[in-house]
Amino acid sequence: MLKRKIYNKIESYLKEPSNKMLLIDGARQIGKSYIIRSVGQSLFPNYIEINMEEDKQGERLFAEAKTIKDFYLALSSIAGDRMGDKVSTLVFIDEIQAYDHLLTLVKFLMQDDKFTYIASGSQLGITLRKTQSIPGGYYERVRMYPLDFEEFLWANGVGELVIESMRESFNDGKSLNEGLHNRIMDLLRKYLLVGGLPDAVNCFVAEQNIIKIRQIHSDIHDLYLNDAAKYEQESGRKLKVQRIYNMIPSLMENKKKRVVVKDIEEKSGKRIADYEDEFEYLIASGITAECKAISQPSYPLCQNEGKNLLKLYMNDVGMLTAMLYRNNIKAVMDDECSVNLGAVYETFVADELKAHGNDCFYYDNKKYGEVDFLVDDVKNLSTMPLEVKSGKDYKIHSALDHFLEVKNYDIHKAYVLSNERQIFTESDITYIPIYFVMFFASNEEPIGEW
Repeated sequence: MLKRKIYNKIESYLKEPSNKMLLIDGARQIGKSYIIRSVGQSLFPNYIEINMEEDKQGERLFAEAKTIKDFYLALSSIAGDRMGDKVSTLVFIDEIQAYDHLLTLVKFLMQDDKFTYIASGSQLGITLRKTQSIPGGYYERVRMYPLDFEEFLWANGVGELVIESMRESFNDGKSLNEGLHNRIMDLLRKYLLVGGLPDAVNCFVAEQNIIKIRQIHSDIHDLYLNDAAKYEQESGRKLKVQRIYNMIPSLMENKKKRVVVKDIEEKSGKRIADYEDEFEYLIASGITAECKAISQPSYPLCQNEGKNLLKLYMNDVGMLTAMLYRNNIKAVMDDECSVNLGAVYETFVADELKAHGNDCFYYDNKKYGEVDFLVDDVKNLSTMPLEVKSGKDYKIHSALDHFLEVKNYDIHKAYVLSNERQIFTESDITYIPIYFVMFFASNEEPIGEW
């Protein structure tokens, strides 16, 4: 079984009494059901799992279960012999968003306190936004992502001692020795090809077969598009979700990489607001990560985000390289000079930042230029700019230089991430290897004193 960070979160929730239902949200095929099942079966002698999407397409036992009595009756029809008490019984409601009324029922199930519950959903974010009367105080929503780079290292035999040593090096500003650097960079390049979808990672670990890995990527790509088509049909709206999703690789090859609205339907006069439902679907379903524009950075960044300029990154870098390079691994593994890997490196960084709890923004200013990423610097109540470089010209970054020249931005830290091994600071910019983005976690520890 692949080691996942969210395992401990789920285990702690299930071991401690709670008046809230844990909802695990995230894209399809990232391992939500598998990890919940693994934890649940290890802790509860009476483990009950119901997939509401399957029920909706089949017997529809829960279609009219709008009271707790109706819910218990439907549950007993498939698992009556396993309905013990709260301590012994876990009910896992998979794809809970298939029935809107079950989200409303959460409050009453938790108040009745008959069993322990956990739920997951692949399009939960969409349903939560459009469903009325959802009892916010009775659930805790946690977003899950594909395997991040640290989890990929675990899957490939890199132990905790090595990763903790890397973390200490990052915190102390010390470069890794050349041998370890080369090892991590080799695995990073493989991660760019494989990505973090569990089926792809398992296939890589077992067989290192790029043909089979790419078939997994293709199947999941088709699954995402089919889900989008199904959503459009059920909502009665002719959205352009598939078109926008398939545009992302070409958008990433552009200099500015942002969504070009007129290209969606090849119509002039369109605005971002005209495709609000499409973008909401892509982001809320977890298959893309959004990055919003900031022209005047100040803490917190969310107060200054622009509405009209948007970047979309695929939720998995392996899915991107599958669309860009197919079965050719030379572009990534050999750093082909003729191939610009900027889009791939940026996607990797965006996905890592998201997986570690950071909201992503980018700096866009007509006077000063564009900086790849901005994140909140919580410790200093400031903004932290990040520039991503995939080539040898990593010390050329005029937009970042201009950004730092604006003194009222009050920037305390600025980073350039590249392939280079050495960590050093020059002109108030710290240069670090790109793999160290795995340690850019959002700060959740208390800072200061009462």
